[in-house]
Amino acid sequence: MSTLARRGALCAVLLFVATAQAGDGSCEPWRQWQEFKGLYLSEDGRVIDASTPQAITVSEGQAYAMIFALIANDPATFVKILRWTQDNMAGGNLARSLPAWKWGRAEDGRWSVLDRNPAADADLWMTYALAQGARLWHNAGYAQLAHAMAELILREEVSLIPGLGATLLPGAKGFVAQQTWRLNASYAPIEVLRALERSSDERQWAAVLESSQRVIAASAPRGFAADWILYRESGGFSADATTAGVGSYNAIRVYLWAGMLAEGDPQAASLAQRLKPMAAAAARRPPPASIDTNTLETRGEAPPGFLAALLPLLVHFKFTDAVQAYRQRIEAESLKDNQHYYSDALTLFGLGWLEGRFHFDRHGELHVPWTGPCRAP
Repeated sequence: MSTLARRGALCAVLLFVATAQAGDGSCEPWRQWQEFKGLYLSEDGRVIDASTPQAITVSEGQAYAMIFALIANDPATFVKILRWTQDNMAGGNLARSLPAWKWGRAEDGRWSVLDRNPAADADLWMTYALAQGARLWHNAGYAQLAHAMAELILREEVSLIPGLGATLLPGAKGFVAQQTWRLNASYAPIEVLRALERSSDERQWAAVLESSQRVIAASAPRGFAADWILYRESGGFSADATTAGVGSYNAIRVYLWAGMLAEGDPQAASLAQRLKPMAAAAARRPPPASIDTNTLETRGEAPPGFLAALLPLLVHFKFTDAVQAYRQRIEAESLKDNQHYYSDALTLFGLGWLEGRFHFDRHGELHVPWTGPCRAP
């Protein structure tokens, strides 16, 4: 993309806030989104994790909030989140710089970027939110910015790994050493990758989609996904030495993304079957906070967001009793204070999907029950 085109994309993004309310859509409220905004979103568009001493904001939280704003048909909040992210985490230009992973209060008391390295999962979801926002809200500026971010992801966060092909790394730096790659299956939602592959002329997305399917399957050889795994050119996949095969706060998203795949998606059946042991275990008893995927030893009690993340997979296997029981607990325990950002974000994904507020089709496109930008009554 030329410099002129990039500037045009950014101008269109900024102009959208002035025109977003002129659409012909309706404003049916999404209660959980309104509660999430009240608990975690600052007036200027920052998702705050108040449970941390630095009151951090992570790029993943910004990306998730953009998706939720899109699902809720809330374009004014969408552009506010986008603008804050661009100004504070991307040096003022998302078309030229992927957002830093972490921002917050530094040791000297100043508010600034705390970790410049981008996070690939956040970058994918943010790109996807822009692309789907462009389609649903008819905004060309979002489409141009999504295209620019997609190019950055391919250039900075995709590595050509011998024996595995073009593969998504968790970030731009720090995940390759001595011909060993550290990978994270939860960073590669198939529906998002499929939509990017379908809308792009870049053949590399098809290769990333294929390698991601292999990474997801390899992360759960016994049906329970690990947070991190290693890949070596000489030996293939193995357990990550640092986390020793534990599946917890990262891996819970593997079940969520797989469970939300459309039935017509080519990978939906095989991924669900791969992860069925976790779904079957969760149908018998609430999932743990962590599980050793080698020994299947469990520890701790999962927060309500973990239950929400399992809802789509439980629906797929028709574990109706578990779905009903978990839904009651999720609604009773989620969104009560501002100390559980991640769990509450998972709650919005799981409950929102269960309530039919959104779904993905077999091409990865986001479907919502409204048309046109929201117009306040």
